[in-house]
Amino acid sequence: MTDATGFAHIPPTTLADVLGRAQVMDIGIRPLWSPTPRVAGPAFTVRCPPGDNLMLHAAIHRAEPGSVVVVESGDVDYALAGGNVCAVAQRRGIAAFVLDGVIRDLGEVREMGFPVFARGVIPIPGAKAAAGPLNVAVRCGGVEVHAGDIVVADEEGVVVTPHARREEVLRAAEAKLAKEAGETLDAWEAAHRARIDKILSDQGFEG
Repeated sequence: MTDATGFAHIPPTTLADVLGRAQVMDIGIRPLWSPTPRVAGPAFTVRCPPGDNLMLHAAIHRAEPGSVVVVESGDVDYALAGGNVCAVAQRRGIAAFVLDGVIRDLGEVREMGFPVFARGVIPIPGAKAAAGPLNVAVRCGGVEVHAGDIVVADEEGVVVTPHARREEVLRAAEAKLAKEAGETLDAWEAAHRARIDKILSDQGFEG
């Protein structure tokens, strides 16, 4: 399993600045309870066809502790998981679910404190009929995710760092945070105004 050490203290906003829009999941993938803690871990990827949740139910017994289970589904008519599935995932050390779909039993999930990022809630469960491979490339929230990619998620959103760029992105994100920590608001304001005024001037704005 890919080591996600170092990413837990990096906000998704910083990673988004480093990686760009293509690695940021769309705004429909949101934490389902609040306040949800930030999670960071390697992706364990799952693909479920609409109306079926078999492979997510299989994944909770196979994903390693610390994994973020990422599911491609795109289905908002049937729940991918409920309270017991989330409880088993939590007990087995899975860090979170990131689902392009919906769950049920939100009250139970909130009470146990298991982080779920998804499109919403519906009370009816999916079927368990469609077997398929695990840890293949999936698309979740508009982002292609491969097994071992680093997923960081909190109330700001979900960002995926490709495994091959892990070290590069972590260094850039840490450098950005260090620079920001050493900058006063006065210095930021002065630099910001100068940059905005230059853009306006270059476009012929007067005022």
